[in-house]
Amino acid sequence: MNNKKTLWLLLLAFVVVLGGAALLYQKLGGDYTPDQLTVEATPVPAATPAADASEEAQTAETADEEEPQANPAPEFTAYDADGNPAKLSDYLGKPLVLNFWASWCGPCKSEMPEFQAAYEELGDDVQFLMVNATTGRETQADAQALLDQEGYTFPVLFDTDGSAAMTYGIYSLPTTYFIDAEGNLVAGARGAISGETLQKGIDMIYPAD
Repeated sequence: MNNKKTLWLLLLAFVVVLGGAALLYQKLGGDYTPDQLTVEATPVPAATPAADASEEAQTAETADEEEPQANPAPEFTAYDADGNPAKLSDYLGKPLVLNFWASWCGPCKSEMPEFQAAYEELGDDVQFLMVNATTGRETQADAQALLDQEGYTFPVLFDTDGSAAMTYGIYSLPTTYFIDAEGNLVAGARGAISGETLQKGIDMIYPAD
């Protein structure tokens, strides 16, 4: 009798743990679903504890009236194929699509044809900047071999010291950011994105006339 009771308790505990793990996975994974854009937003500052009701109402009203604060894209330096340094700011002045990738990354390779097609269509009006994570198991030679093999012509920089990835907190590849002509981060996506999602991001920084 005691053995059966113990067995049922163990099964119940297992079900509870499994259910909790599933909920935790859903919560943590929800914000990082592949092919999903995350829009940058500026939170409304909280009222100070000393503020009375009228002051809080005025603060909320002012926040509603104000334009959203700019979110400048962090500066970084990477290197072209010849080893010359280049800064992100060198490419600003028009909308910019920033992508971090590696040649060993399957999802990176799956989305590259979409980036190439968008670059060929919009490259005169939208800047594309593909930053290779040239650290760890990635080498510039491997990255260049993939570019040559597939005939990709979009602009590429090599993050040989990892500083660009560190600046943007890149912990998974691919990662894409959409930056407006004023150099502000507008949206981003972790994981491979489709051509449709890529176009949605571009539309956010380069609206059609």
